[in-house]
Amino acid sequence: MGNPIVVSTDTETTGQKDTAPKHDHHSTAYDHLWMHFTRMSSYEHAPVPTIVRGEGVHIYDDRGRRYLDGLAGLFVVQAGHGRAELAEAAAKQAQELAFFPVWSYAHPKAVELAERLAHLAPGDLNKVFFTTGGGEAVETAWKLAKQYHRLMGRPGKHKVISRAVAYHGTPHGALSITGLPALRAPFEPLVPGAHKVPNTNLYRAPVHGDDPEAFGRWAADRIEEQILFEGPDTVAAVFLEPVQNAGGCFPPPPGYFRRVREICDTYDVLLVSDEVICAFGRLGTTFGCEKFGYVPDIITCAKGMTSGYSPIGAAIVSDRVAEPFYRGDTTFLHGYTFGGHPVSAAVALANLDLFDREGLNQHVLDHEAAFLRTLSRLHDLPIVGDVRGNGFFYGIELVKDKATKETFTPEECERLLYGLVSKKLFENGLYCRADDRGDPVVQLAPPLIAGQDVFDEIEQILRHVLTEAWAAI
Repeated sequence: MGNPIVVSTDTETTGQKDTAPKHDHHSTAYDHLWMHFTRMSSYEHAPVPTIVRGEGVHIYDDRGRRYLDGLAGLFVVQAGHGRAELAEAAAKQAQELAFFPVWSYAHPKAVELAERLAHLAPGDLNKVFFTTGGGEAVETAWKLAKQYHRLMGRPGKHKVISRAVAYHGTPHGALSITGLPALRAPFEPLVPGAHKVPNTNLYRAPVHGDDPEAFGRWAADRIEEQILFEGPDTVAAVFLEPVQNAGGCFPPPPGYFRRVREICDTYDVLLVSDEVICAFGRLGTTFGCEKFGYVPDIITCAKGMTSGYSPIGAAIVSDRVAEPFYRGDTTFLHGYTFGGHPVSAAVALANLDLFDREGLNQHVLDHEAAFLRTLSRLHDLPIVGDVRGNGFFYGIELVKDKATKETFTPEECERLLYGLVSKKLFENGLYCRADDRGDPVVQLAPPLIAGQDVFDEIEQILRHVLTEAWAAI
């Protein structure tokens, strides 16, 4: 698969100079830091790109060069880099109470954050189970769904349905829900009972490609078909992202989630909205399900809750699903040492205050059309097949032939994405994601404070690099 996050092995970049102090971490990084989703052999004889600080929408490396953060770190830094108030909230809480678990005890910041999230979440999603990240939140949701059905006298309902090419995390349960064969293969056998249905990639729709609403109905009906095939008395939950990340930002067609909600209600299947990326402003709403008008039974979230200033995640659960766990001696035998960490909870509260004060959700809603228009200029390039997404979350699919939508072979993707596009984007001052999870795509998700000047800079760098890439292939 290669490195999913853009990196560069060159020592010269066109990023702007900065006066940050320079330290050589390159050799020790290769010797001791085992980087995530990374071909470590790539750095045996090459420097490891090392980011030392951030400010606003920019990051700076240890050579003093500046880059536009076109991915908000990893779909995380919603409020931008260098927010002193978030750092100060962390320091204040660490001095007061640095750690205490929420295992049969509470602390004020966990209580306050749970209440805040319950008020923000739609419908009756009022119970908050904290984790330290998104994969843990997904793992929590599957375990909770299994036990919920068991408590309700339906022990056979343990299976889950998710979409092809979707990414839901790396723990064994979450990885089983993930629909990316290359990520799953090294760790099989995984948790049994996870089944896949088609995703909502309209650009490559097998049917109804010219009718988004009909395609949405078709895609949703495949969920019902899978439930009936497995047996409704065996299916516990359906896991869906509001906008699917892997594959390149697939938004839902009109009516899709309305139909999915109907199907889940008909067969007593829980609908889990995996919003690890889509929550906290990425689509212009606190939760992505709000953008598309559906109320799930569980929301999983993480990343943007603190804008990345401290790790935290959560499963937000409906009163209906939580109710049997609040009876008698019933216990949800599940938890994490650092779930609901006091410092992270304090930072999350400060981050949500910042969202309110600066109107970040509305900023995204006000500017998402401009971002899409700016990226859509790239349609005039022969290598650009599709531009899709929502909010501040877009993917650009690269093709070999625009007329036929012919894609690149795996060998061509290797040369195109990892040998050329990834490196050249970074060299030209843009950190983003070029990946082939599904089809070859470049993904953009800048901090939510970005405006037209940032959109223009992203488009200009992409235009230059993709033009160069087309000439090279």
